[in-house]
Amino acid sequence: MKSMNKDLLSYKPLILVVFLALTACSSQKNGVEDEKPIALPVVSVVEKDTVLQIDYVSDIQAVKNVEIRARVQGFLEKIFVDEGKEVKKGQPLFQINDLEYRTELARAKANVSSAQAEAKAAELEVDRTRILVEKNVISKTEYDLASSKLKAAKAKIDEALSFQQTAETKLSYTFVRAPFDGILNRIPLKIGSLIDPGALLTTISDIHKVYAYFNISENEYLQYRKALSKGQEENKAIHLILADGSSYAHPGRIETIDGEFNDNTGAISFRASFPNPSKLLKHGASGKVRLNTKVENAIIIPQKSSFEIQDKNFVFVVDESNRVKTRVFTTGKRVPKFYIVESGLKPGEKIVYEGLQSIKEGSLIIPRNLSMDSIMKASANIN
Repeated sequence: MKSMNKDLLSYKPLILVVFLALTACSSQKNGVEDEKPIALPVVSVVEKDTVLQIDYVSDIQAVKNVEIRARVQGFLEKIFVDEGKEVKKGQPLFQINDLEYRTELARAKANVSSAQAEAKAAELEVDRTRILVEKNVISKTEYDLASSKLKAAKAKIDEALSFQQTAETKLSYTFVRAPFDGILNRIPLKIGSLIDPGALLTTISDIHKVYAYFNISENEYLQYRKALSKGQEENKAIHLILADGSSYAHPGRIETIDGEFNDNTGAISFRASFPNPSKLLKHGASGKVRLNTKVENAIIIPQKSSFEIQDKNFVFVVDESNRVKTRVFTTGKRVPKFYIVESGLKPGEKIVYEGLQSIKEGSLIIPRNLSMDSIMKASANIN
C-alpha cells in the first residue's frame, strides 16, 4: 500500500502539467469561440496604369537679376525711384554729385583745344619751312624738324581727346539709369551718403517670366528621358505650387537640364520657365514644381493601409477566412496618400484600409469592401 502511494506521488507533477495544458487548450478554444469580429473597410490591391503627380522643391529666379553698383566716387545727391517700383530701360535711378567730374571734363576739353592750337601752329611752321627749302634758303633738316613737331602736336591732340573721353565717361557714371525693364529691390544707401566705386546701390530683376530650378534623382531622370524618347513628355506643360499651397495660374515648360549629376546628392538639376504677366512671382521665391509621370502596370495601395516597424512597411492582408496576417512590402515611390509597391503584394489581394490600431495578427474581421477607384478619386494627388 505504501508502495502504491509512493508511485502516485511520483506521477503528481506529470498529472499537473497535463491538467494545465488541457485547461489552456479549453480556454483558448473558448476564447476563439467567444472572439467578436470587427467590421473594417477592406480594399483590393490593384494593378493599373496611372499618372502620378510628383512635387519637387524649386528655387524661383528672375530671368535677369543684376546688381547696380556705383562706378565713381562721390556723394549720393538724388534718388529718383523707390524700392519695389517697376522701372523702364534707361530710366534715371540715382544722381551722384558731378561737380568734380564736370570740372575734370572742362579741363580735358581745354587741353584738347590747346593741343589743337599747337598742332595748327606746327602745321603753319611746316608750310613755311617747305617754301624756304624750295627756295634753298634753309636746309631740308629744318623742314624735317618742323614735320616732326607737327606729328608730336597731333599726338598730343589724340592724348587730350582720350582724356576728354575718359572725363565724359566718368561724368556719365554719375547719372545711373536702369539697364533694362524690371523691378527694383532694396536701396541700402540714402541721400548724402559717400559712395565708393563698387558700392551697391540696388538690384533690379526682370520678372516678365521666371525660372524654376529643381533637382530629381538619377532614376527619375532616366524615366523622364525614356518618356521623352516616346514623345510623352515633349512640350508637356508642368505646374507650379506656390508656398501657400495654391496652384499658380500659368503652366510652364521644362527648358534645360544640367550637364552632370551632383556628386554629393546624386541628383541632376532641371530648369523650367513660367510666364509671369502679373508679376506675382518674385526673384528668390520658393515653390514646388509638379510633374505628371505616367506609370504602367503599377501596384497601388493607400498609405493609410500600412504601418511602419523598424524602417519596414507592413500591411494586414485578409485571408479567405477573414483573418488578418501581417505582410512586409517594399515601395518604389512614396507620393502623398499612396504607395506604388515594388514587391510583397499581388493584385487581387485584400488589405485592411483603416482601423489598423484595433486589430493584431490573426484577428477576425468583417470586411467592408471599398473600391480603389473611389479612394483614388478622393485623393487630389493621384489620378
